[in-house]
Amino acid sequence: MNQYKQLTEGQRYQISALLKVETLQKDIALILGVSPPTISRELDRNTGKRGYRPKQAHIKAERRRQAAEKSIKMTVEVVNLIETGIRLDWSPEQVSGWLEKEENIRIRGPVEEPPKVFVLS
Repeated sequence: MNQYKQLTEGQRYQISALLKVETLQKDIALILGVSPPTISRELDRNTGKRGYRPKQAHIKAERRRQAAEKSIKMTVEVVNLIETGIRLDWSPEQVSGWLEKEENIRIRGPVEEPPKVFVLS
């Protein structure tokens, strides 16, 4: 249970079957070899008015996965683009907006002011 793995469609059907026979969430987690919070989150995200439905749960999970933004690597090219904006005396927000609009690079996380002492070589 040390490495993060997403639930498979088969595991979702197992969850459904185990819920029907009133198995506790912690026991479902043990049977599937995942952590109890994984089962809790799965049920929180995917239990509707008609209960837990594994097919719909899997479809929703796939959509969330596809919609999730992929992280970019801080390559030399990206660093150079950021430094270009800084040299132009742009704010972090301006650099971030320019990268997203012109270069299709999205910087995630809070935008913070650069440190007071910043040396560019």
